[in-house]
Amino acid sequence: MILTIYIIILSYFILGGISFYLIYRNKDTQTALKNRDKFISYFIIINTIFFSIVFYPIIFHYLALLIILVGLMEVVKLFRQSGYANRGFFIFSIFVFILLSGGFICFSRMEKTLVLFTFLVLSIFDAFSQICGQLMGKHKIFPSISPGKTVEGLIGGALIAIASSLLLGELNVMDNIHTLLLASGIVVFAFAGDTVTSLYKRKYRVKDFSNLIPGHGGFLDRFDSLIAGATFIAILDFAGI
Repeated sequence: MILTIYIIILSYFILGGISFYLIYRNKDTQTALKNRDKFISYFIIINTIFFSIVFYPIIFHYLALLIILVGLMEVVKLFRQSGYANRGFFIFSIFVFILLSGGFICFSRMEKTLVLFTFLVLSIFDAFSQICGQLMGKHKIFPSISPGKTVEGLIGGALIAIASSLLLGELNVMDNIHTLLLASGIVVFAFAGDTVTSLYKRKYRVKDFSNLIPGHGGFLDRFDSLIAGATFIAILDFAGI
């Protein structure tokens, strides 16, 4: 089962790699290299988390703690760099971050097939929303908050992720309708999490949280959708749904 699912994900990566090549083949060298580094680092991250969930779930729990800790450091760093501006907004942001972090930590200790299902749906959504946005994106969703997000990217990424959830059915004991509904909820929370972190960066007038991950806008920028999507699953679990 795991081998089949990994082959599916590897196929998605190959498709994504071809798409990125077509998108950036005529771009300047610096842009092409940045996106190459982004693709490589993303591949390493996905594989690290995938195999930690499958073979050593406790490692994923520690990775979740690391993501929360580094993400918190990035949030505080921007606040300090701003000269401690927008204190009320910062306090509210920390409150929200703590709530989401609690959900993410609880999620990291849940049954590994559900954790893996959620992680893969999120990863597919993240990757293909960007690819679809680059290939077809024309209509901005929130131009002043996140200029790179487009309606076409959101719809394309969501449809591919939700449809792909059916290919991951062996990880889930639910019927197809409930699987699609679960994947849809994950996508909605993931998009909300990504948008909220973009809002935080715009509030403090920066493009990236940090340069800790090559090609990405920081640790939190890479994992914001995972934290939010995982919290959705934790809420369902807490509610007994």
